[in-house]
Parts: sequence; C-alpha cells; structure tokens
Amino acid sequence: MIPAITAARLTGARHRAELPLLVLGPSLGTSATALWSACAAHLTDVFDVVAWDLPGHGHNRSIPDEAYTMEELAGGLLEVVDTLLAERGETGGSFAYAGDSVGGAVGLQLMLDVPDRVGSAVLLCTGARIGEPEMWSDRIGQVSSSGTSVMVSPSAGRWFGPGFLDREPERGSTLLHALQEADDEAYCQVCRVLSGFDVRDRLSEIGTPVLAVAGAADVATPTERLREIADGVKDGRLVELDGVAHLAPAEVPELVARLIRSHVLGEQEPSTASYDAGMAVRREVLGDDHVDRADAATTEFTREFQELITTYAWGTIWTRPGLDRRSRSLITLTALVAQGHHEELAMHVRAARTNGLSVDEIKELLLQTAIYCGVPAANTAFRIAQQVLAEEGE
Repeated sequence: MIPAITAARLTGARHRAELPLLVLGPSLGTSATALWSACAAHLTDVFDVVAWDLPGHGHNRSIPDEAYTMEELAGGLLEVVDTLLAERGETGGSFAYAGDSVGGAVGLQLMLDVPDRVGSAVLLCTGARIGEPEMWSDRIGQVSSSGTSVMVSPSAGRWFGPGFLDREPERGSTLLHALQEADDEAYCQVCRVLSGFDVRDRLSEIGTPVLAVAGAADVATPTERLREIADGVKDGRLVELDGVAHLAPAEVPELVARLIRSHVLGEQEPSTASYDAGMAVRREVLGDDHVDRADAATTEFTREFQELITTYAWGTIWTRPGLDRRSRSLITLTALVAQGHHEELAMHVRAARTNGLSVDEIKELLLQTAIYCGVPAANTAFRIAQQVLAEEGE
C-alpha cells in the first residue's frame, strides 16, 4: 500500500515558486521541523524548501493499516512532490533531494524508480542497507512492548556527536521529544521497511549526481556505508564530517547547508580535505584536551569562525611543506608577542614544546623579541611563558 506523507514548507509564508524545489527527508524517530529547521534557515534564500514526515511522525498522524515497502514509501512521497510541482506550474518536473538515514534511503529508492525526476541528491548518514534484520527485529520488540520512549536514552547516545547535547540542549531535547511522540506502531512499520531494504547491488544503476555525507562519529551508519554509495553510483562523492554522528542536519546545520548548496547549485564550499587535515594538525599541536574543550565551547554564533580557523590556519598554512613545525612555532610566538595576543601566546608556548622547542630556545626567542618588539612586550611574554612552563613542570 502507498502510505500517506505530509510535507511542511520551511521556506516561510511566501510561496517562493521562483526558486528551485528542494525536498528534505527525515531520520527514523524525528520530525521534519525538528531535524531540518536549523539547516533550512541557511537554504531558503536559494531554494523553496519542503521537508516531509514519516507516517506517525511529526505532523503526519496517518498510520497505515498494512505493511508497506521502501518502494511504496518513496511512491507516497512522490505523490506529495508531484502535487507541489503542479502548484508551481512544473508538472512532472525534477527536484533536488536531501535525506538523512531512512530519508536518504528513500532518496536512493527515488533515483532507482524515477531516475529522471531527482536532479541531484545529498544523502546523509544513511546506507544502501541500514542495519541487519535481527537488529530491527529486536528494536520492534522493544518498541512494541515499551513504546518509543524506550529508545530515547540509546538514541541520545547514538544520534549526536561528542558534546552536542551540552552545546545545543534545546535542539537535542526537541529531537528526543519528537522520538518520544512518534506513534509506536508507525515507528515499528518503518523498522520493518528498513529491515527489508537492500539496494547495494543496484547502486550502479543510479546516474544522478550524489553527495554522500558521513558522520565520523556515526555508529548507526558508519562512513563505510556512505563510501559504498559514493563508490557505487555513477557520479558520487564522499564527505566525512568530524565529530558528527547520525543527525548531521541538526548537529552542524550551517555546514550541511553549505554542502547542499555547493552540490546542487555548484557554489564554492570550504575544502573538506583542508578542514580534516587542519583538525588533525590542531590535535597534534594543541592536544586533544584543548581541542575538545574548544569544540565543546563552540556555539552557533562561533561555529563558522572555528571552521574557518581549522580549514585555513591549521589545514592550509600549518600543513604547508616549506617550513617544519618548529620553525612555524618560532614565527608564531614572535608574532603573538609583537601583537600582544597574550591568551594565544600561552596556548602556543605549550604548542611550541609539543613541536620540539626546548625551554632554552623559547627563552632565546623572547630575548630576541625584547630588542625587536620592545621590552614591555617581552616582559609580559616572559611572565606568561614562565607561568605556562611552571604548570607543565618545566
């Protein structure tokens, strides 16, 4: 049977028919607005954004009387999209698609069933097969006996990357509340759909350009599942997001929005390779504890700035082959003394020791700055360095 699908326009009150249609798909246990609203806020200037709810989830209170398949779920969504396109005067037209988890699986099914309708697709935290039948059978048993509330605690650990619930407690609470509010039987029906879904041997049939987005901390659909999609389709590419788990659109909404814009519209995105390299160098030079604290303190207001620093300072400059890290530490310390950036100076004294500078070499550098940067600047720098070195037991 074809299940009923409901859609929520996230573009706003205005119909925005002059913009291309972007359809956003949910993860099991979430609602369209809870998962996608933060990300959609960065997309509505260039897309008419519509997100859809699974049966028994979010605003969709319809619960099918019979079991249905992934093909039928995709068919139900296509009926809704066809209505939207007809309203826009684009009957039978194409649309862009992005979906997380089961929403991504629906995207794969659409590209197999109606390959000319999906112009481009971003598939996040998903797979051509998700989980194993035994896992889904166990989950169905749990939810059937105790309701979806039994999944809240394990989902809190599985859905979000390290520190997310501390950084964004309201967003996390909204998503977990949506899970608790999902209808028990409707949730189990989707579990049965996923238990029978496996299109791994059909990926080569998909010619739509696909961006597969993995969360490095995602245990539900690890990076290998997304790499399988990117490698299996005719035109695929993989991006892995550091520190992100299973609900990437809610965890890093601005970054996901940039990836969608870049893939669908061809807009420039920051180099993911440079970001990943920068994060690795940051951890090597500054230490995991410092980076974890910095990441935990990141907010929606500061996230893009932190991504810029990681991509361009650590991933583009610190990774260049022309100077070794010892030399870069010497240069950085000198510049920080000259500019009076004392908080950064303390951090980079520690980094200089990690990069192999001795205490005597740091002393000689600070003596040099006394001549070329000024005695007051060097005096403050000596005080800060001495405090840092004492804390480190040196």
